[in-house]
Amino acid sequence: MKPLILSLALALPLLAAAPDAARAQQATATAPAAAGKQVVANGTRILDTLQQRPAEFQKNPAAPKAFVNSELSAAFDREYAARLVLGPHGRGASDADVKLFADAMTDNLMQRYGAALVNIEGKPRIRLKSETALPGNRGFKVSTEVVRDGGNPIPVDYLVRDNGGWKIFDAMVEGVSYVQTFRSQFDAPLRQKSIAQVAADLRAGALQPQAE
Repeated sequence: MKPLILSLALALPLLAAAPDAARAQQATATAPAAAGKQVVANGTRILDTLQQRPAEFQKNPAAPKAFVNSELSAAFDREYAARLVLGPHGRGASDADVKLFADAMTDNLMQRYGAALVNIEGKPRIRLKSETALPGNRGFKVSTEVVRDGGNPIPVDYLVRDNGGWKIFDAMVEGVSYVQTFRSQFDAPLRQKSIAQVAADLRAGALQPQAE
């Protein structure tokens, strides 16, 4: 169950907030409750797709990545999340370097954890629990739980903000923030190397951040 939850928590920030054009426009104008409903509705759609196409995804390892990338741009606030992970190391960094780091980190994580999404068992479901405004008008925390037949619910919270539609910038499984986890892990490498060099290490597999 743990690899599944880890992969879901990593993938759903990339996927679950993905709106079509009409919903993206609507999301900016509706009440905060739309954010949680959108996360759950689109996350359910993603899970259904993954479970309906297992043979295709298993036969062609590139297919799940293509599926993720097809949803990615409208779903996950990668550059904002990357700046949070970079923390003080990102102060004054160019948008190009931040994007380089964000893309490298996302690709690294999905390459290592994405396989678990192809072998989903037990029909996991996402259930909305609550929504809470974040301090400083930064967005909302959407609290959910992943439930599966025969297993205990696993709490997964998403931090979302309105940036041309509701986009996720952090995920927390059982209270553990991936942004904070990655910030801690990247601190030492970023003290020794530039952002571009750390991104290159991620691309080469020389640096392997751990989501656990």
